[in-house]
Amino acid sequence: MSDTSYRVRVTKDHLVFSAAHFITFNGNICERLHGHNWRVAVEVTGGLDENRYVFDFIALRDATQAIVNELDHRMLLPTGHPTISVTVDDEREEVEARFETRRWVFPKEDCIILPVPNTTAEEIAHWIATRLVDDVIKKHRHELKSIRVDVEENFGQWAQCELSLD
Repeated sequence: MSDTSYRVRVTKDHLVFSAAHFITFNGNICERLHGHNWRVAVEVTGGLDENRYVFDFIALRDATQAIVNELDHRMLLPTGHPTISVTVDDEREEVEARFETRRWVFPKEDCIILPVPNTTAEEIAHWIATRLVDDVIKKHRHELKSIRVDVEENFGQWAQCELSLD
């Protein structure tokens, strides 16, 4: 096996999504509801396959775009938070989120409910990386070493998540 490693990175002007969220921190502090224009970049590392590339740029771009499209113009809500409860009312087509005495109600179609403990940029990067592994990376037939997803919450403020694929 070669010690040489290659990287493929995709980041495009259209790999962006506008979404609202709120996070909690320091135990009981909850931010106000607000939104960002998030930007995503994805990098895969590994050896070269029989076509002499690490991973098909187009397949990686398109898979990332599909996930970004799911998040665009949505309210991001966590299901794994210890003190935020998220309840879906299918009959009323609503989603209710509660934190302590605060309560928000959103149209169901406007929400993305994420299996994360908090809707931080770090957790969103991890969720996107996991989705990419499940949706496209596992279908790739040669050895890949890692995937890294960068999520920019505000200009110059990036969170990164790198998953080992070994």
